[in-house]
Amino acid sequence: MALLVGLLDERAELRAITMVAGNVGFERQVKNAFLTMSVAGRLGEVPVHLGCRRPLVREWVSAENVHGDGVGGLEMELEGLAPSSQHGVDALIELAAADPGELTIVCIGPLTNIAMAAIKDPRFVSNVKALYIMGGSNNARGNITAAAEYNFYVDPEAAKTVFEAGFRIVVVPWAPLTLADAVFSREQIERIAAIGTPLADFFVRIVSTTLAFDESVGIPGSTHPDSLTVSVLLHPELIKSSAAYAVDIETGSELTRGYAAMSWGVHGLPANSEVIESIDARGFFEHVVGLLSLRSEPSRPFFN
Repeated sequence: MALLVGLLDERAELRAITMVAGNVGFERQVKNAFLTMSVAGRLGEVPVHLGCRRPLVREWVSAENVHGDGVGGLEMELEGLAPSSQHGVDALIELAAADPGELTIVCIGPLTNIAMAAIKDPRFVSNVKALYIMGGSNNARGNITAAAEYNFYVDPEAAKTVFEAGFRIVVVPWAPLTLADAVFSREQIERIAAIGTPLADFFVRIVSTTLAFDESVGIPGSTHPDSLTVSVLLHPELIKSSAAYAVDIETGSELTRGYAAMSWGVHGLPANSEVIESIDARGFFEHVVGLLSLRSEPSRPFFN
């Protein structure tokens, strides 16, 4: 859904998609990117770059128990489709250098590619306008351990590197923000299903696995932090409150691995991030409904 916001919102110019070792298997993610571009009728218009296939120093940890394959079992003929030959890290560096101070990167997975780009090219940090990062929890619970949100848990060293690098950073945390303002109930999903467009049908199908998991752990609907991250970039009017925080990531403890320590200004630490604290939940949902109501002609048919 985050990709659909980038593909469909008239305020967005999606320049590239870069892959990282995230929720589901790497090659599956590549397929899912092509499927998503296809349902939007944009197949072949945005390059897909293969980035880092594992975290900096650790083994990858899957979230397939939550997401399944990420697309509810949908498949598509992929003949003739191929990712770019340029590595994702190099693509990020090149895109940022081509338009210094203009490129905003939306980070909805572990931060491995961003950390590698900052290490490889010292100019990368200053060339990037901002990072919008979905990750961490603001002094609240995690979603893969009691302490940690998945993206930071999977590659805490990369996250720590990024938050120390000097980027302008906006954080969309898992808790309490996502759990308070970006959960779509079954009734809301039924409203989307009634729209009847290919985009709405696709949405209902892809959230089915996470909806079942979320409900099994006491969350009253499906969670949408990634599409929220893109949406608040494009529509800052959705942000109700945010504040400057000093954010650091725990890497040394297995008990709290990936924990995002977010200091709210009373500990004498210089702020390095803006953390969003609340958003217009109804406005966000209506934004998603509006995009899914658009008429698109899928580039290729899906099958099960």
